[in-house]
Amino acid sequence: MEFEIKIGLETHVELLTDSKMFCGCSTKFGTAPNTQTCPICLGHPGTLPVINKKAFDYTIKVALALNCKIANFTQFHRKNYFYPDLPKGYQISQYDLPIGLNGYLDIKLNSKVKRIGISRVHMEEDTAKLLHFGETGRISEATGSGLDFNRCGIPLLEIVSAPDIKNVTQAKAYVMLLKKILEYLEVSDCNMEEGKFRIDANISVKKLGDEYSKTRTELKNLNSFRFLEKGLSYEIKRQSEILNKSEKLYLETRHFDSKTMTTKSMRIKEEAQDYRYFPEPDLVPIEISREWVDEIKKTVPELPSIRTDRIKKQYDISDNDVEIITSTKSMADFFESCAKIYPYPKIISNWIIRDLLYLLNQEQIQIENCKISSEHLVDMLKMIDTGSISGKIAKSIFKEMFKTGKMPGDIVQEKGLEQISDIDKLTDIIEQVLKENPEIVTQYLSGKMQVFTFLVGQVMKKTKGKANPKLVNELLKKKLK
Repeated sequence: MEFEIKIGLETHVELLTDSKMFCGCSTKFGTAPNTQTCPICLGHPGTLPVINKKAFDYTIKVALALNCKIANFTQFHRKNYFYPDLPKGYQISQYDLPIGLNGYLDIKLNSKVKRIGISRVHMEEDTAKLLHFGETGRISEATGSGLDFNRCGIPLLEIVSAPDIKNVTQAKAYVMLLKKILEYLEVSDCNMEEGKFRIDANISVKKLGDEYSKTRTELKNLNSFRFLEKGLSYEIKRQSEILNKSEKLYLETRHFDSKTMTTKSMRIKEEAQDYRYFPEPDLVPIEISREWVDEIKKTVPELPSIRTDRIKKQYDISDNDVEIITSTKSMADFFESCAKIYPYPKIISNWIIRDLLYLLNQEQIQIENCKISSEHLVDMLKMIDTGSISGKIAKSIFKEMFKTGKMPGDIVQEKGLEQISDIDKLTDIIEQVLKENPEIVTQYLSGKMQVFTFLVGQVMKKTKGKANPKLVNELLKKKLK
C-alpha cells in the first residue's frame, strides 16, 4: 500500500538577549538552578511584565529574513494550561496576531528547489526546565523531577512551517537551513545541546488517494538532527502500519525516546480552544510602523544562500568547498577576511577545511573562539610562498598557532624552524647522503628512478625537515647527473 505524508515543523528558538522577555533577570546559561529569577518570572501576584524591545526587534528581523509579511498590529495573549513548568498557570504568547505571516524558505535538494511555507513567526516566553532524576535523566525512567526556573521567561521565538514537507530528507534540509539563517542573523546561538533550538513535528500519514483527515501526531523531544530523522522515520512507519491494518489513528502528542529510538504516547492532542486564549491584560497592543520595519531591515545581513552563490563566483571555489566555508557566518567571515589580504582563495579554503576544521572539531570549539586569526594564517602562507618555511613545517606551525595564538614568525624564530635554502649548505648535505648510500645511487643510475624519493627523504631527515624541498630536488638531480 502506498502512502502520502505531510510534515509541519514548529521550531522554538531562544533569542540571544541579556535579559528575559518580561523582566530584567539574566539569561546566562549554566548557572546554579533557580538563581536567575524574580517575582515577575516566578509569577507572583501583583507583578507586571514589561516587553523586551531587543527581543521584539529580533523577531521582526527573523520574519523579514524568512520572507514574511510583517503585521501592522500585534498583541500578546495568555495561553492557559496546567503544567509544573508554568509558574503563572499560563504562558504569555501570541495567538491570532503574530508578527510574521505567510513567509517561505527555499531548500535545495539534488539541484532542485523546494519551497517550504512559513505559516507564522511569533514571540512568547520560555517555560521552566524540568530535571528528571535517575541514572539516564530520561522522563520515562525518572524516579522524580525537579524544576529550574532560570529558563522561565527567556525570550522564545516560534517559527511554524506550513505542512509542505513530504519526507524526512526535506525536513532535515529545512531545519538545517533555518538554523543556519538564524546564526547568520546573530539572533540566537542555536545551541541544540543547551536547548536553545528545539523542534516539534506534526506528522500526518494517509493512504494514496484518500483525503487528509485532522488526525495527526505532534512529536516532542527532537533536539538534534539525528533525533529528528529517527523520530520522523519511526512515526511514519508506525502510522503506515496502523493504516495497513485499517485501524484508527488518534490526534495525540507523542514523546521521542532517544534510548529506544521509538515514540511513546504522552496525551491526547489539545486544540486551540483547549488553551482558552485571551488578550494579556497587563501588556498593551503594539503597532508596528513601517519606519520601525525599515530600520530593522537595514540590519539583515547577506543571507546564507546569497552569500554562498557570491563566494563561489567571486573566488572560484568548488561547490563542496563553498558549502563548508559558508556553513557558519563566522567561518565565511574568516575566509573572506583572509581573501582580502591574500590573493589565493583556493589555498585559504584548503587550510581551513583540511587543517583548521580538524583542530576545531578535535577541541570542540567554534571558529570565533579560536586563537588563529586571518592575520595568523595569511602570514604563514606568505612565509611558505617566500620559501621561509616548507609546507611540512607549516603544519606544525599551524598547530602551535592554534594552541598558543602566537604569530608564525615568532614560532619559527623560537623553535628554529626557518627553511634552509642555502645552496652551499644543502649541497654539502646532499653529498654526504650520496656517500652514505652508494647502493641506492647505483640503483638510481641503473634506471630505478623510484629510489630518488628515498634520497630526498634522507636529506630532509638530516635537516629535520627544514630543507627547501624544491631546491633539494633540483640540487640532488644535478648531483646525480
